Amino acid sequence: MTLTDIAQNDDQDIEALTSTTIYVCITCRRASDPENAPRPGLALARATARAAEGTGVTVRQVRCLANCNRALSAAVRCDGAWTYVFGGLEAGTDAEALIEGARLLARAADGVMPWRGRPEVLKRGLIARVPPMDFEEESE
Repeated sequence: MTLTDIAQNDDQDIEALTSTTIYVCITCRRASDPENAPRPGLALARATARAAEGTGVTVRQVRCLANCNRALSAAVRCDGAWTYVFGGLEAGTDAEALIEGARLLARAADGVMPWRGRPEVLKRGLIARVPPMDFEEESE
């Protein structure tokens, strides 16, 4: 491998990461949380944005991911890849896991977030995997 190859790989990694976005539900709360209490979803969004600084991963706040029964929720998407929706997240501990998942997805040549290396909270908290817009099912 030459220095040019390494530089091109770095450029591809940077491009992949900059096309990767984490959407965090800021209205998320648990049923037991008081209605007028600060939303833990907003705390998770802020923690994830801090964890994303300098990584190239974008964090966006959304009002609802309609996953209220398994709050706190976030979705990870990357251009040309599957989108992943996660639930059961914790505001104080899972921001780094979301960033790691986004980085895994960005580097996945097949557009599928690998199971191996995925943070445990993203394994047990997987709600759905949504195909990319241009996905065509393989036919037999």
